[in-house]
Amino acid sequence: MSNKVILANEGKSIRLGGLGIIFKLLGEDTGGSFALIEHPMEPGTLGAPPHRHTLEDEYSYLLEGHVTIQVGEQVIEAGPRTLVAKPRGVMHTFWNASNQPARVLEIIAPAGMENYFAELGELVAEGAPPDDPRRIGLAQKYHLEYDRSRIAELLKTYHLHM
Repeated sequence: MSNKVILANEGKSIRLGGLGIIFKLLGEDTGGSFALIEHPMEPGTLGAPPHRHTLEDEYSYLLEGHVTIQVGEQVIEAGPRTLVAKPRGVMHTFWNASNQPARVLEIIAPAGMENYFAELGELVAEGAPPDDPRRIGLAQKYHLEYDRSRIAELLKTYHLHM
């Protein structure tokens, strides 16, 4: 990896509802070893439906605010400077049930998942609903499995939106 400086307001960004995605380091920057993404989250936001990766491990480091992260059956109330590992193969989700914004730094290893986010951002910008065959195909392309059956329960229980 060559010397690189990314300032606070730098990095391509997209919005997926109340979740932002700011690309800080891509696989092409790290020789494919990892990607680094910042997620600004609006209050009351479900970050992602419960899902599992088969190729990547994810590490969430909370920069600001409070986020709840569920990994398997474990529910973690994460505050600033908390690090949560989300191993490949384990169902996980996260949300900001507070009334304050939050920011999460995601380390994804190996890299590649950042391309999923970029492609998903294009479909969301086009207005493709979650059940759109292109979105389903995109998840399959990146070896993601979603459990959409829990979304309504999470939204209602924690007063969230997507």
